[in-house]
Amino acid sequence: MVRKFLVPFFLAIFILGSLGLGFYFGKLQCQVCPPEEIDFSLFWEAYHKLQKKFVDKEKFDIQKIIYGAISGMVQSLQDPYTIFLSPEETKRFIEDTKGFFEGVGMEIGIRKGQLQVIAPLEGTPAQRAGLRAGDKIMKIDNKSTVDMTIEEAVNLIRGPKGTEVTLTIFREGWEKTREFKITRAIIEIPSLKWEIKDNDIAYLKLYQFTEKADVDFKTASFEILNSSAKKIILDLRNNPGGYLEVAQAISGWFLEKGQIVTIEDFGEGKEQKKYLAEGPSRLLEYPLVVLINEGSASGSEILAGALRDNRGIILIGEKTFGKGSVQELEKLREGSSLKITVARWLTPKGELITDKGLEPDIKVEMTEEDYEKERDPQLDKAIEIIKELK
Repeated sequence: MVRKFLVPFFLAIFILGSLGLGFYFGKLQCQVCPPEEIDFSLFWEAYHKLQKKFVDKEKFDIQKIIYGAISGMVQSLQDPYTIFLSPEETKRFIEDTKGFFEGVGMEIGIRKGQLQVIAPLEGTPAQRAGLRAGDKIMKIDNKSTVDMTIEEAVNLIRGPKGTEVTLTIFREGWEKTREFKITRAIIEIPSLKWEIKDNDIAYLKLYQFTEKADVDFKTASFEILNSSAKKIILDLRNNPGGYLEVAQAISGWFLEKGQIVTIEDFGEGKEQKKYLAEGPSRLLEYPLVVLINEGSASGSEILAGALRDNRGIILIGEKTFGKGSVQELEKLREGSSLKITVARWLTPKGELITDKGLEPDIKVEMTEEDYEKERDPQLDKAIEIIKELK
């Protein structure tokens, strides 16, 4: 079964960090013969000049040169989610999708050429250190992130538990950067939590669309159905994404069977693919509001967009990250791979998510004082609004 991820890179770090949106595991394909119209003579001319004249012969590693050439070709497309992975990076990437990581526990992405935090993951060293969605990563262990790819950043930030990494961060409102020294740990990604607020409001927070989240959501849903809850607040803040199938399955609890969850657009006039809600629609009758912020990316944007477009659900908080592209992992020879952006996700009404994000219907910002005093005006507004809904 093909699994589609909805995340950029979790740095646990990792991943993707960007959950997102989506990875297919593709079939092995190898184009051994380049098209006749492509002239590689310049490449080979440069290669032979280096081979002949480069002073440090010990650094002349043919395999690294090949990998570097492929990486340069991929980077020329200027898509931060289309990348070349060496055999070692491919192995680590596949292992990271299983949900256990060694690192600091956050997802990163690139926006307008700047490496930044999409969302710190719940209960991780990154969250405990005080990192927030939208933080710009200026340096990693004193190395500038200018022109750094996501994968390069992942390699620098992640590492064995107990070791430290120093991130130089700039946040909107600060006059200068600050350093965060974080001790890496083993990260297990939580899926959700829920509780009753004000006697009859189910507050359900989804941390990520992991494989485990599907089962956990079913359990939580039946608990809500058998509780005093009459209304639901769905919190998708700092949710970076996960499996498309899980986001689709969770959507089915809130939507009528057959309603569009998301549309996969391949461009160039190609036929679009629609993903539909499959039920069981057991939470359809509950009044609902959704919390979002700039850490809501990929799968959480799909779910929020589906609820807004199909049911007119009110979105409260801040504009989402805008990660709505589909990646396919193509295996290459010798264990290396290419992660290629092959499509983009649209909301049910055809709205592009990539680089745009979703605007909240009711904008509520979190201030520095709110964080310091552990206040949550976004949740307060959601409770206020949900009480008015019948």
